[in-house]
Amino acid sequence: MGFIFLRVLFIFVMVTVGYFLPPLGLKNLYGTFLGVLIGIIVVYLEHLVKRAQFKVIWGATMGVWGGIIFGWLLSSIYKILSPDKVTSQFISFVSLIVLPYMGFIIGLKKSEWFNPVTLFTFLRERSAGRSYKILDTSVIIDGRIMDICDTGFVEGTLVVPQFVLRELQQVADSPDPLKRQRGRRGLDILQKLQKSSTVSVMVSELDFPEIKDVDSKLIELAKQLDAKIITNDFNLNKVAQLHRISVLNINELSNALKPVVLPGETMKVFILKEGKEKDQGVAYLDDGTMVVVDNARKMIGKNIDITVTSVLQTTAGKMIFGRFNEE
Repeated sequence: MGFIFLRVLFIFVMVTVGYFLPPLGLKNLYGTFLGVLIGIIVVYLEHLVKRAQFKVIWGATMGVWGGIIFGWLLSSIYKILSPDKVTSQFISFVSLIVLPYMGFIIGLKKSEWFNPVTLFTFLRERSAGRSYKILDTSVIIDGRIMDICDTGFVEGTLVVPQFVLRELQQVADSPDPLKRQRGRRGLDILQKLQKSSTVSVMVSELDFPEIKDVDSKLIELAKQLDAKIITNDFNLNKVAQLHRISVLNINELSNALKPVVLPGETMKVFILKEGKEKDQGVAYLDDGTMVVVDNARKMIGKNIDITVTSVLQTTAGKMIFGRFNEE
């Protein structure tokens, strides 16, 4: 109730000022209308400011001031270079309207560009020659990124976006026990990464409210920071490559590091279970590669030496086929 009274009082003051002190040589009646219009506009802006976030207000304010400064510089330069006063006045008028308006729209839509903390951190990291690598939800939950960082093969700064943290929190709060366990595992991995001395972890506050999809947000953030994306998501991998963004896929790295096995080589495996075909046994290497062995069904639960007959490359990885020589 108090705010309504203040707004009415403010409009009344503007009407009084417009009536008794009409600007631009206007009559008292027109000055009154001008005072009412200004009062309504200010009250409407106050309503918008109340609903907006601080970063949006900050971005819009900085955008307007930036537009005013650039507009003043442009008009000043044109006044010096052009003897035509009428054209100079027109350029000045347009510059001081168009550029602040553009700055206001940019600051409103891209408020994260004007975040001083993020900008300072980005410039400081860039001056130190560091590179950014953005983690998505799948690679955090997977957990292998921790082991890769411990080896020292990943350098630069790992960026964890705030919207990824929110998604991870939602998974950790899921009523599904399996999802809840995966989400909590991801949060534990992030805590370990922050405590690690081999990598630097930064939580980015940059967000894109107009974009709803998390994958699209990751791609936009990668463009803003000129960063790479670390993921296990096949679809995100393909979409990011279409946007010419470098992607580090943990699954592809794992497949590349699997040992090369050639037909005719011998190897020792542990037969874990029976295969689909007659007399087949199935074993697994330490990296999870499946080994299908002929004549090994009766050797389940034993370590045996086999001879590799062929290697099949699939989308899920490699499959090794071998033969057990009973002799």
